[in-house]
Order: sequence, then C-alpha cells, then structure tokens
Amino acid sequence: MSAKILVLPGEEISTDALPKPSNTSIHLKLGPGLRHVPPSTITPTVAGSLCVDHKRNAIWVENNNGRVCASKLPVFELTSANILFLKYIPQANDVVVATVHHSSTDFYHCALTPYTTFAQLPQLAFEGVTKKTRPQLISGSLIYARVLSASKYLDPEIVCYNPSTGKSDGMGELKGGMVFDISLGMARRLLMSKQKEEGGLLVLEEIAEKIPFEVAVGRNGRLWVNSGGVKETLLIGRALQETDTNGLALEEQRKLVRKLLKGL
Repeated sequence: MSAKILVLPGEEISTDALPKPSNTSIHLKLGPGLRHVPPSTITPTVAGSLCVDHKRNAIWVENNNGRVCASKLPVFELTSANILFLKYIPQANDVVVATVHHSSTDFYHCALTPYTTFAQLPQLAFEGVTKKTRPQLISGSLIYARVLSASKYLDPEIVCYNPSTGKSDGMGELKGGMVFDISLGMARRLLMSKQKEEGGLLVLEEIAEKIPFEVAVGRNGRLWVNSGGVKETLLIGRALQETDTNGLALEEQRKLVRKLLKGL
C-alpha cells in the first residue's frame, strides 16, 4: 500500500491517487468513506486517510469511526490512539462483542455500544442448534458475533456463525473473563493477521510467553479477556489499554509488559 493522503468530504479524488493493479482485469473496489458520482468522479463522504491497495485494486477512507472494509485490509490509524469513545457504525462482516439486553419470542436484543440501537440476534443463529438445543441467554450475557446485515434504516442483525461455512469459528457465548474498552483503531490493529508487522503491536505476543489466555476482539471497541485468574486478566487488559491510550511504540510495549509482569 502506498502512503496515505488526508482527504475531506466533497473533495474529488484524482486519478493519480487511484490504485494501479498489475492485473488490469480486476475491477476497482470502493470501500467505506467513498462515493461514486457518475460518470467517473469519486469523492470522500468522511474525513480521514485515503488508503490504497494496488494488489486488490481497492481504495477506501480510513478513520476512527468503526467503518472498516469487510475484507479486513491491513491499515494503520490516522487519528490519535487516545480517542476511545467515537461512535461505532456497524458494517456487514464486522465481528463484535455484544451484551444481551433482553429477549423476545425469536430474538435476543443485544447492545453493541451504550448509545446505539440494539442489534437483533435470532435465537437459532448458532451453529447446529434447534429450538430444543438453542442457548438460553439471559440479560448481561456476553456473546461474540458477526454482523450479518446493517442499514441506517434498520436495526443491525448479528449471528454467531460464519455465513459462508455455517461454522461457529469461535463465536457464541463468552463465559467468564472481563470486558475492556479500547479504541476502534486498536480493535482493527488487534484483528490484523500480523499484529507486529501491520499493526505495530506485540503486547499479546510478549504476554503469551508468560501467561496463557484467550481474547475476543470486537470491532465495536470491546475486548474480552479470559486468563487463569483475575490478576492475569487485569494485567492483559491494562497492558492493551495503556498501549492504546499512550500510543506506545514496540520497544515501549516491551518495557510495559515487563513492568506489569514483575508486579504479579
């Protein structure tokens, strides 16, 4: 990917900024934050960093409002890392950590963030369940789910399986552990396949050498951590939150992890 350019809503994207794929048969893909104005004008709809992927012939605007490419393109954060509570806007294929608020006949109504409408989780939207075997979730239950559909006119719908395979892929009820708030940018970085190279993170890699744990990262800025005990779980959550809010570099992250591990 080439260097990013700051863009503002309404600006026209020049043809020089468009991706130049080696395979010219690949159609241009417009990601979040861009709009096509016929016949050939492309303009941003949000302020942010213009990101280009020449290999995939894709272009999108990256910012900290939760709008991300469904293909999970590896990107860095333009805005400062200490912005934690900007509005999350659900997008199809986002993975989220949600809290069950209440249930109705066919749905669980789940909170993705404290100030947005509830997402609907069908009670049969789990791998291999029937009406008799469906999970009995109560108010306050945590779930790891995927956004199936999202629209500004309708409440988002989430499911606890991969729509492509029908398998759970680790989604479902999250038992035990603790939930921590992180910025939407940090959530994207944690979900990158190569955290150190693409996201500039090695906190979890360093901690994993000393402490066993499991995490679930939601694009809605919620992080679920479960480890061997309360102290260990708090250590992991604190390490990630401090890295997030202070924008720590790789070496600073190593020092932070060593410091926290000494306190155990």
